[in-house]
Amino acid sequence: MEYTLIIERGKDNIFVGSVVELPGCYSEGDSLDELLINIKEAIKLYLEAEQPTRESEFVGIQRLIV
Repeated sequence: MEYTLIIERGKDNIFVGSVVELPGCYSEGDSLDELLINIKEAIKLYLEAEQPTRESEFVGIQRLIV
């Protein structure tokens, strides 16, 4: 299955990822490669716990200047 991952750089340059379709499913890593390994494990654990998933489709992210 394919999921949408939002990746941000947090404190101390740690990469933090959250899965759009799985509320509360997130992980972190010291590098992008480590984050991807960790988030795959987080997704597996999330799905094993049988958490409900969103029934919406990710459309995109947009920057807004106010």
